[in-house]
Amino acid sequence: SHVPISHHFTVDVEEHFQVAAFEQHVARSQWDSLPSRVDRGVRLLLELLAERRAHATFFILSWVADRQPALVREIAEAGHEIASHGTDHQRITELSRDAFRESVRDSKAILEDVTGHTVLGYRAPSFSITRDVEWALDILIEAGYRYDSSLYPVRRDGYGFAGGERDPHVLCRAAGSLHEFPPATIQWGSAVLPAGGGAYFRHLPYTLVRSALSDAERRGVPGTFYIHPWELDPNQPRVSVPYRTHLRHYGGLTRTVPRLRKLLATFQFQSIAHTLAVADRRRVRGTSGESLALADER
Repeated sequence: SHVPISHHFTVDVEEHFQVAAFEQHVARSQWDSLPSRVDRGVRLLLELLAERRAHATFFILSWVADRQPALVREIAEAGHEIASHGTDHQRITELSRDAFRESVRDSKAILEDVTGHTVLGYRAPSFSITRDVEWALDILIEAGYRYDSSLYPVRRDGYGFAGGERDPHVLCRAAGSLHEFPPATIQWGSAVLPAGGGAYFRHLPYTLVRSALSDAERRGVPGTFYIHPWELDPNQPRVSVPYRTHLRHYGGLTRTVPRLRKLLATFQFQSIAHTLAVADRRRVRGTSGESLALADER
């Protein structure tokens, strides 16, 4: 019998002014003086998810958790998974190994301290684990993470793990093994195109993300969708940035909520931790080996 696949709904929790595209325009030293709006998008997401009894993974910057611990607890108490998005949104390609080690250890400890739950997962700011910084995966294993969701198997400016696997898989590294949950993509001829969410969800036709998740379902695997709280906040203050950056960041913000409602009504979603727990139970029973082709078992 056909069991519907539960996909992964993931949220990268950061302030509207912390996006990589604003790095040249908003100094980190200014961050604390800018108005915080992250709670607006988060609370709206919590409402939308609750309407459909869906569960999500929230990848949270420890910069946000330090300043808004109550918001992080609110997310956890609503039954969602708390995972790490690092410290302060610096791309891994700009960090030394030691700085990265410190970031993933500290952010994990801070989030665990705030929620009392073990943090299993990590997602790099701007999906910045690229081919030249694969050492980051070993550091994640050493720091006690069980999974990563940073390897976007696409060719893009600034990020992308070109030629990477499109579906959930296990990475065998010198330091041990790590589950990988890449953001959803679509295959078009020989090209693999990003379709996991974010700007692609707002700017391109809704059918892009819908097709990516439907295709994953046909392959019998969960697809991973992502969104940011600021993408649900059309009234956020505007930062003065070049036209293209402005368009990319502020365009389509009013489309996000109606499209999310549609997405949540069309597909089943759960946290990545839930998928892993199901995989663990199956492994104990000796059924599926290392396969993560999972449906929901609730």
